[in-house]
Amino acid sequence: MVERHDLAWDCGAGSGQATLDLAARFARVVATDVSSAQLGAAAPHPRVEYRVAPAEASGLDDHTVDLVAVAQALHWFDLPRFFAEADRVLAPAGVLAAWSYGPCRVVGDGGAVTRFAELVRPCWPPERALVESGYRTIDFPFHEVPVPELEMSAEWTSEELLGYLGTWSAVTAYATSHGQDPIPALRAELTSGADPARRFRVVWPLALRAGRATG
Repeated sequence: MVERHDLAWDCGAGSGQATLDLAARFARVVATDVSSAQLGAAAPHPRVEYRVAPAEASGLDDHTVDLVAVAQALHWFDLPRFFAEADRVLAPAGVLAAWSYGPCRVVGDGGAVTRFAELVRPCWPPERALVESGYRTIDFPFHEVPVPELEMSAEWTSEELLGYLGTWSAVTAYATSHGQDPIPALRAELTSGADPARRFRVVWPLALRAGRATG
């Protein structure tokens, strides 16, 4: 998909969860985020430069970036301004790739997590709708590159699964608005009569949109 591997821009890098994977493939990576605290938690790497900068003003030179990567962050950006910035910095034949993972499906839970997700769904911020659509409702002003259907999966204990679900901002918002944490009820449903060592297969659809620079 990418012809050169000189420079990648990890935009909205957060704590660098995707950054190090990019550093394994590119000679240089610039990882930006608006949160200095998030970047401060990222692991150092000799080929990575961390910068506090908004997605819409990277500070990168014109037409120098081979890949603009956005992992689970595109829905937070001012999209027209970000797309203009990405087009400005992308090298000829450079690629913008933005990916997100949608609601998870849990195998063998009797539908408990699906019901839980529906319970807290009204508490997600409006931007969540873009994630659940796989970014397909976004006007994507690049020469789109076809991508295959993708998914991620993990094998988790009930406590690992509950720990993940507890990180959802919708769960925190639900607890605040209803005065009750919804996690304990789900824990009881997942563990009632079950082997404590039981593991659940968790599957996320992975949505990717990729396109080449228009310039």
